[in-house]
Amino acid sequence: MMINKRLISQVSESKKYVAGNVIFQWVGLASNITMMASITKLLSDVFENNITKENVTTALAATVTALIVRFICAIGSSRMGYLSSKSVKLKLREMIYSKLLKIGAAYNEKVQTSEVIQVATEGVDQLETYFGAYLPQFFYAMLAPLTLFAVMSFISFPCAVVLLICVPLIPVTIVAIQRWAKKLLSKYWGQYTALGDTFLENLQGLTTLKIYSADEYKNEQMNEQAEKFRKITMKVLTMQLNSITIMDLIAYAGAALGIIISVSQFKNGNLSLWGCLLIILLSADFFIPMRQLGSFFHIAMNGMAASDKIFRLIDLEESEAPSEEIPLVSKDIAINNLTFSYTEDREILHGISMRFPENSFTAIVGESGCGKSTVASILMGRNKNYGGSVTLGYVELSDIKEEALMKHITYIGHNSYLFKGTVRDNLLMGNPFASDNELWSVLEKVKLASFLKSEKGLDTELKEKGSNFSGGQCQRLALARAILHSSPIYIFDEATSNIDVESENDIMELIHTLAKTKTVILISHRLANVKNAHNIYVLDKGTVRESGTHSELLEKHSHYHKLWTAQQKLENYTGKEKL
Repeated sequence: MMINKRLISQVSESKKYVAGNVIFQWVGLASNITMMASITKLLSDVFENNITKENVTTALAATVTALIVRFICAIGSSRMGYLSSKSVKLKLREMIYSKLLKIGAAYNEKVQTSEVIQVATEGVDQLETYFGAYLPQFFYAMLAPLTLFAVMSFISFPCAVVLLICVPLIPVTIVAIQRWAKKLLSKYWGQYTALGDTFLENLQGLTTLKIYSADEYKNEQMNEQAEKFRKITMKVLTMQLNSITIMDLIAYAGAALGIIISVSQFKNGNLSLWGCLLIILLSADFFIPMRQLGSFFHIAMNGMAASDKIFRLIDLEESEAPSEEIPLVSKDIAINNLTFSYTEDREILHGISMRFPENSFTAIVGESGCGKSTVASILMGRNKNYGGSVTLGYVELSDIKEEALMKHITYIGHNSYLFKGTVRDNLLMGNPFASDNELWSVLEKVKLASFLKSEKGLDTELKEKGSNFSGGQCQRLALARAILHSSPIYIFDEATSNIDVESENDIMELIHTLAKTKTVILISHRLANVKNAHNIYVLDKGTVRESGTHSELLEKHSHYHKLWTAQQKLENYTGKEKL
């Protein structure tokens, strides 16, 4: 009942803490029995007028000793529960993060980010009660009634038998509601993760929602999902309340039955006053452990539902990782007959072929949606389920370890992520061993040094996503970090979009300089930025329409020529308007 063998085997180090917890609780029970026996014996002696100083001293000593032992056991049990839940959370989160690292940059092809966050945080926390409280209570709830039965059978065998028979009615109730509860909690977690996914998406796109006055519409959607979550939560709470009520009735009725039988036996002269009082005081202890197990059961069920989500994540299929690092004899990139689909019914790339020679400057251009960024994602290993062949240094991309791929290729997008911290922290991600002089040198190259010197230098604070920097400054800093990485290949994916003209010109100047010693792949919608490329691939609806230098493509008077002419007219028109 509610024993997940896989879950326990995955965190086997928690077993010793669970066992320790059970032992502490059992010792606490034994001390409680001793204390109750001493107190009831003293009361019996008082009633029968057999009280002596020795009896009082013995009872007092036994009671104090038992209280001290119970106090120590309570602390020990709590400590074991903490250590158990701590080891479980550490182990499971390590497994989740290891799984994500194994899946690599393409993890979001298999699982949503919001689900990963919820599973790794609250999902794992839900299992704290399972290991810290439910499992120890499960074994203790089996052991405690047997211990009490063994003690009471010497006092009144009929009472002991009746109480022992009534105890299993509580787990029977638990088993009866388990199947229903499991389905209900599975729906609960489904609604919970869906609500979290919607909330995260709306939070990330809040600025866009405000710009287009669509926040009210999204708010209504959130309210609808929140209402669904409220209803399923109320169903869960109703189920828990009803089952707890039933278990309470069984526990109180069983204890009352034991008391009635003991009083009846005492009245008939078959039981001493001491035995009667002891059974009355211990009758509840027969049911309290199992009743407590019932309380933990509902919380543990929630944890079990969360564990299903955790194991679904851990069981995600991984692409077969290369067993060893293959040396790359060159840095040439070759794409042959490449196809790719985000969904089965819509192919994005239709058998394209490209070459990116070592130490060359190659551009990929085309209208929005033609597949430019998809090519970049494939080269970076973010989209793996492609058809055809993609090789780096004559080695298939799938045979290259992700770590080695990241060493060879640096990606700079239009919205490169800057982490909360300092400028130094963000730059050292590119090269952890760079000196301050090297950091200032690269900042000079991206023309960001003078600004930072007027602030706090390398210790200038950055807020989340660099929100306290302008768009141009963020891109300059991202470029500085990329240069520090010093990889042989650089991919610039719309790296100059949405920034001021001055920053765009400075960044393009640096890209052209970098292209003299590195392999540079520039993806851009603005054709003026690719004029100096050694080769330009023109994509149109997922196919390579044409390729060549800027002058060669213009002479063909084909697709590139149309794009160039249209952009020049637009830029000239915009320039006249500004004048």
